[in-house]
Amino acid sequence: MVTRWSIGDLAKASGLTVRTLHHYDEIGLVGASERTTSGHRRYTPDDVRRLYQVRSLRQLGLSLEEVRAALSRSDSLRPIFEAQLAALTAQAQQVEALRSRLTALLDGHTTESLLSTLELMSVYESYFTADQLSELRSRAAALGPEAVEELKASWLELVRQLRRHMADGTPADDPRVVELSRQWDSLAAQFHHDDPEIKAAAARSWEENKASISTQIGWPADDGLVSYLGAARAAR
Repeated sequence: MVTRWSIGDLAKASGLTVRTLHHYDEIGLVGASERTTSGHRRYTPDDVRRLYQVRSLRQLGLSLEEVRAALSRSDSLRPIFEAQLAALTAQAQQVEALRSRLTALLDGHTTESLLSTLELMSVYESYFTADQLSELRSRAAALGPEAVEELKASWLELVRQLRRHMADGTPADDPRVVELSRQWDSLAAQFHHDDPEIKAAAARSWEENKASISTQIGWPADDGLVSYLGAARAAR
């Protein structure tokens, strides 16, 4: 005699709830092919096989509608699985990007500096596209943490020298200042590679968010350094 399963027995065997099995029946995904004389559901081996197919596809991340479409196909399931793999790959990349961001945020930051960094990240994301931010992060990763720290130290030294020239009243077209402006742009190019769109986005973010950015990078936004640097560039 071929075994038949009540909905309660099938729920226990499959690990699904009775409510889930009722829902699958209501939407026509998995139903009981037979009924007792009193009207109780009885699942046949074919019904059980279909249920396990549904459960397997659900475990791959497919929605109920995608499961229905997969089970109704008479041709290959490959396109559905390829689409699901692409979606999962994109999700994994997003998770990895978030993991890297959180790791960088937590490295040596206090609660106050974390909030400042998050604020600055929000500013940047308003001006740079996702592709541009990804490109900048990739370039920083390619350089490596030690090289990035060396670049930061070199940049801070340029800031110090430029501000000293400003304090001394050195004209912006002085060869020494012009040379410092070249060094500045050479350092920056290691990140943006003279990409005009990235440079334009950086300029816009600075002009419209001087206060918050200057707090993070360590010099007053209104000390005239950026204008002084621009004048030196114009004198090349």
